Amino acid sequence: MGSIPDPGELTELTQPSFDEFQRQTSLMTSCTLLWKELSDHINSLEQNLMKQSETLKRKIEALDSETKASLDSLKKRELSIEDSVKIALSRVEFNTKAAMRTLGDDVEDNPDGEVDDGDGLLQHLKSTCLKMEAKEFWSFVIGKKKEIDLLREKIPAALSECIDPARFVMEAISEVFPVDKRGNEGGSDLAWACVLILESLIPVVVDPVIGKSRILVTPSMKEQAKEIAETWKKSLEERGGIENVKTPDVHTFLQHLVTFGIVKKEDLELYRKLVVASAWRKQMPKLAVSLGLGDQMPDMIEELISKGQQLDAVHFTYEVGLVDKFPPVPLLKSFLRDAKKAASSILDDPNNTGRAAQLAARKEQSALRAVIKCIEEYKLEAEFPPENLKKRLEQLEKTKTEKRKPVVVPANKRTRVNNGGPMPPAKAGRLTNAYVSSFPAPPPFVRSPSHTQYPAPVPGYPSPPPMYGSRSPPTNPYVYSPEAAPPPLAGSYPGAPMNYPAYGGYGNGLAPAYQQAYYR
Repeated sequence: MGSIPDPGELTELTQPSFDEFQRQTSLMTSCTLLWKELSDHINSLEQNLMKQSETLKRKIEALDSETKASLDSLKKRELSIEDSVKIALSRVEFNTKAAMRTLGDDVEDNPDGEVDDGDGLLQHLKSTCLKMEAKEFWSFVIGKKKEIDLLREKIPAALSECIDPARFVMEAISEVFPVDKRGNEGGSDLAWACVLILESLIPVVVDPVIGKSRILVTPSMKEQAKEIAETWKKSLEERGGIENVKTPDVHTFLQHLVTFGIVKKEDLELYRKLVVASAWRKQMPKLAVSLGLGDQMPDMIEELISKGQQLDAVHFTYEVGLVDKFPPVPLLKSFLRDAKKAASSILDDPNNTGRAAQLAARKEQSALRAVIKCIEEYKLEAEFPPENLKKRLEQLEKTKTEKRKPVVVPANKRTRVNNGGPMPPAKAGRLTNAYVSSFPAPPPFVRSPSHTQYPAPVPGYPSPPPMYGSRSPPTNPYVYSPEAAPPPLAGSYPGAPMNYPAYGGYGNGLAPAYQQAYYR
């Protein structure tokens, strides 16, 4: 029976193995890496929370600032109502008295509306506005298209004389907007007059105290303006959609919205499509901003560039201040490259063989003029010198002028190409049938008194003499001898020589071969 070891007796200690040591080391390393990873994650969370906290703080500060600005604006608008109403009432009272004086004055009006200068034009416009004669005002304006700059200057002053300018303008343009009431008998496009009058109304209806942020249009007139806008939108279907509507009509519609302050947020996509479809119009960039499309401008500019409308994109870029994002010079150079490609395609088109060179040159000239104007407008001469463009434009214009010059050919050297016979002399004029002979005049003669006083019948044209390839006139181009020639009849015009070589096949019964240039 074995002995039991004494607990107090010292025994030999077990030596730890090397594998256990490596296991412990690996465990410590893993714990260290895990701790570091957790620490980094916690630090990242703390930084994100701090950033979000700062962002929220800035947003709260901006919101507080906007709220304060809005409250101040509302307070200012509230305080300005009384002053604005006083100004409007005084203006109405003044215009009413002026209208009564005009109606009471026994002054003979000019029935034809003829005016000699700007003052006369302004007086006539004011007279129609004071009397609220919208139709007469409209007729006068559309009859002065050649003086559109003077009208743009004088119409706002005249509209300020109206008792109700908004009503007056809507009545004036109602003949063609929102729907053209002239029907099939409608003449020229009058959208230019609508846009001009609507633009001129803006300085008249803005609040005199706080400006464009408040439009002084009565609620009833604003509702009528909204109904007009809805009527125009419904007519889009009848016109074939946005793609087929005329750009002047689009301009009138958008200007109507801006003038009366009736832009709808739910219609922004419609406004965007209309603006892009009519982007070449000069006023479209400003209208786009006024319609609330400023946030969509980058996408609109990219769309214009993708459609090859780089020049329009440049105008939009400068309007919203995106020059850094869309540099203008590369866009203008791309526009010129596309124009040259289009001109080359015109030259290669077999359907335009007759006028290909002229159409291609016109296309390139138009592009060069537009780019040069854009460079001058936005002061880009340092980045894109226009000297080479101007030289190219002068070269194209010089080539066009040289092509228009007629080729002068001596009369005695005209030779027929198709049959080798002599060419007829050049025509005296396109509107006359007179024949101008290229041969020397016959010698003077004395009529024999024994011959009859009446001309003999003229025989048919004889066959042309055998002189193919010769440049000399026939030796005897006259049928009658000088002695047998009858006297000219009284009151008649001297005729052409009776026997000259056949012209264009008249001698053989063929139709004359006219030069194509006379019928262009």
